[in-house]
Amino acid sequence: MRKHPRPSPLARLVRNALFGLSLPLAGVPTLTLAAPQHYSIPASSLENALNAFARQNGVLLSFDPALTAGYDSKGLDGNYHLQEGFTRLLEGTGLRLLVRDDGSYGLGAVSSALELSSVDISGKAPGSITEGTGSYTTYSTSSSTRMNLTPQETPQAITVLTRQRLDDQKLDTLIDALEATPGIFVQKNSIGRGEDSIDIYARGSRLRNYQIDGVPTSAAVAPFLTNTATYDRIEVIRGATGIMNGLGTPAATVNLLRKRPTETPQSSVTAQAGRWDRYGLGLDTSGALNDNGTARARFVADSSQHGAWVDNFDQQNLALYGIGELDLSDQTLLTIGFSHMTQKTDSPIQGRPLFFSNGQRIKLSPEDSAAPKWSHYDQDSNSVFTSLEHRIGANWVAKVEYSHTRYRKDLIEQGISGSIDAATGNSMELSPWHSKGETRQDNLDAYTSGIFSLFGREHELITGVTLTRGRSRSDNFDHDPTNYPTYFNIYDWAKTAPKPTFINTGKSSSQERLYSAFLNARFQLSDATSLLLGGRSADWKLDETSSQRKEEVFVPYVGLVQTLDDIWSVYGSYTKIFQPQDGVVYLYGAPGASPDPEQGEGYEVGVKAGFYDGRLTSSLALFQMDVENLAFWNRNVRQYQTYGETRTRGVELELNGELTTGWQAGAGYAYARSEDENGERTLRRLPSHSLKLFTTYRLPGHWDKATIGGGVNW
Repeated sequence: MRKHPRPSPLARLVRNALFGLSLPLAGVPTLTLAAPQHYSIPASSLENALNAFARQNGVLLSFDPALTAGYDSKGLDGNYHLQEGFTRLLEGTGLRLLVRDDGSYGLGAVSSALELSSVDISGKAPGSITEGTGSYTTYSTSSSTRMNLTPQETPQAITVLTRQRLDDQKLDTLIDALEATPGIFVQKNSIGRGEDSIDIYARGSRLRNYQIDGVPTSAAVAPFLTNTATYDRIEVIRGATGIMNGLGTPAATVNLLRKRPTETPQSSVTAQAGRWDRYGLGLDTSGALNDNGTARARFVADSSQHGAWVDNFDQQNLALYGIGELDLSDQTLLTIGFSHMTQKTDSPIQGRPLFFSNGQRIKLSPEDSAAPKWSHYDQDSNSVFTSLEHRIGANWVAKVEYSHTRYRKDLIEQGISGSIDAATGNSMELSPWHSKGETRQDNLDAYTSGIFSLFGREHELITGVTLTRGRSRSDNFDHDPTNYPTYFNIYDWAKTAPKPTFINTGKSSSQERLYSAFLNARFQLSDATSLLLGGRSADWKLDETSSQRKEEVFVPYVGLVQTLDDIWSVYGSYTKIFQPQDGVVYLYGAPGASPDPEQGEGYEVGVKAGFYDGRLTSSLALFQMDVENLAFWNRNVRQYQTYGETRTRGVELELNGELTTGWQAGAGYAYARSEDENGERTLRRLPSHSLKLFTTYRLPGHWDKATIGGGVNW
């Protein structure tokens, strides 16, 4: 018989992704999904625990006993997939699971420079990757200071939405994720529109700080368009984080951590269907591209289309993501990738007047909030990125990353206002507008991190620079009011309003630049006490069509963490606040003039705990934010104004992780109150109290293929 050639690793990866590793019937591919199993493996040596786990799974595991010599295991108790169980048993050992071509398993020392080093690249430390863990918490986070710390070592309140949490709660978009995050308030002025229709607040201030893998990214390139299928986790650090951004409000910083390629082949297919013509399909495939695993790749695709409870509304979404890693040597890793996101919305749903001119409530149901067929909001984002990471000796690593993002939008919408007659519904005023533009952003980020000795103890240091440049261009349009009927009836305007004609009145452009350098150090004052000191110097400049603005600022940061025992720790932190006002913000009576920057100070103290070896984390935070020049929208004069001084005080309580075997939960309570210098409450449209809870339980025994759950936001 003629011998068939052995397929290449890439060919096997593609085949496995498309055909689910199983062909029970000739020519009929099916997808095989292994259910989690329950394990009760007692504490013992690592060798015995691994062998017991392999026997229960019916898989062949062989390895050199010298690899596991001296390692003990706490065992395994709970429901786990095969990969999850091996990952949990090997945590902290410096060993990794190998999958041989014959389907058997082995062990090997971690070969990646990122995992061998005692200091790891920010966001990629062992225990930080949440995919495959089944957990609602993580063992390591770097979003607060860029140092890889446990949640208990981080001197700020932080929420980590893990891959399991994103999947379980179906948090498909960044907005979904933020709505589920304690202490974050999302106010939608529309459904289906872009970032200009969403207000996000935390701790009495508007959230404007976004990062991707720790690198600051501008809200102008639409992070709201993010599809969470491409990310391993989302970390939200509440409070001021100027040390990470240079500029920023005291609200919070959102850090999106990308999925990484895996050496072990894995694939998944997801599907969704629901009312209002909602359906979608997703693919995620990853694995090695060569036999020794030095080249790895991952591809994610997610597509959906859905309507809503009103006529005309239709939205199409597409997200594509690819990333490749190549080990140039044992010390050097090259990464390259791209992302593409598209959202096309017909007849986006928008807010409406609530009262007639006489003060009577306008009785309209949700089904009456339709928009004209000619209104639309189309947007897309394309990004490419590459990075080079290198280990310097045993205790230092360095990384440089470049990314380029292009965001475009094209929309035709309308504003609704007027003094509407209660008897007839007439005199509703319609103000259509057309907007079309493009924003490009380039980021160059470089830093080095390591361990140094001083006074007989080891301490950590990280220093680097971030260079960001953004360019925006837009076409200016105006409609001819002489040829457009301005007034309509509130009850049927969506059907009767004709499509307006727009005239291009010119173009506008702007260029924004932010250059910054930072230095953070973590001093181990004693076995139980650590002091974090840092600062970032930022140089910001904005050139617009008819004006120029620039600011220079130094933002200090101080944090102190005292470990009480293996579970409890207390902390305190201080930082400055500095944020230039947005271009749309101007003082009443002086259109085009920009008020002084939003600036002040932030203080926070709290207590944290990590139970069950870190599988359950909790925190209690008390904070105070003193801010000058906080901008707010005055609806009486329909202009932005600023408060002189604002003080926000509050408390946040949070719990995330495994309550008991199979029971995961994420819960948080937040209270915040903002007052001006006269003691009067400001930002009254924000809630003072909020509670968010979501929990799931994997059924035991023969029912362990099923998971039930639910949640509430109050």
